Amino acid sequence: MTEKVKNLIVRTATGIVFVAVLVGGILWNWISFTLLFAVITALSVMEYCHIINNRADVKVNTLLNSVAGTYLFLAVSALCMEIANVVIFIPYIISVIYIFISELYQERTHALNNWAFSMLGQMYIALPFALLNLLAFQYTPEYNSISYSGILPLSVFILLWASDSGAYCFGSMFGKHRLFPSISPKKSWEGSIGGAITALAISQVLAWNFPFMSYLEWLGFGLVVVIFGTWGDLIESLMKRQLGIKDSGNILPGHGGMLDRFDSSLLAIPATVVYIYTLTLF
Repeated sequence: MTEKVKNLIVRTATGIVFVAVLVGGILWNWISFTLLFAVITALSVMEYCHIINNRADVKVNTLLNSVAGTYLFLAVSALCMEIANVVIFIPYIISVIYIFISELYQERTHALNNWAFSMLGQMYIALPFALLNLLAFQYTPEYNSISYSGILPLSVFILLWASDSGAYCFGSMFGKHRLFPSISPKKSWEGSIGGAITALAISQVLAWNFPFMSYLEWLGFGLVVVIFGTWGDLIESLMKRQLGIKDSGNILPGHGGMLDRFDSSLLAIPATVVYIYTLTLF
């Protein structure tokens, strides 16, 4: 068995397990959803801190940042479920304050970098995962209560997977014009358009199965996911290029790290939250 075949088998097996865990965790119930993304948040922030700390001019507190990011996710989850009020954010605020004050006593040369990259990790990774709760927990007027549904969170990932698959197929067959050659040389306009068409088609399948939004609203949802998911992918590519690394980690054999798998969603999730809540205004 050649090395290439072995890598393909490993990549396929990892992909199947990854999708199964993600889909199962989201659809099973709110407990599995919360536990799954609390772990994902923790691992993602830890991975981010690890690659950032490889820079000579940065030293962020991996444990504190990971705990703070995970706590933010759990706090927003508790707030959405109405089992806590805004007071639950006080420990998170204290942790952020500590990140700033602690640099006064560390006597490090690049304190500004440490502050900046710590806050970037919270805004870039922890906040988007925390906002996923706003898609999962929705207020039901007829029952005057909050209920959990994994359809919207899962739909974000389904549409991202559809876009990636379509982009790969269309890009392999027709890709000639580079999308962002200085950041991601393999991405093409043809692939991106093909990925968008694929995702929008899947959005209509979702509309047919889950009519709580109209076909047009699902189409808009799909468009938001595609556009911001593409930007999210490119942002992580730019970050890796700036850091001089190929993969963000190796926790997922054949697929790289957590950020490599969730890069698109880190921008798509906040954008879809804005989109969904904008729909409620009209």
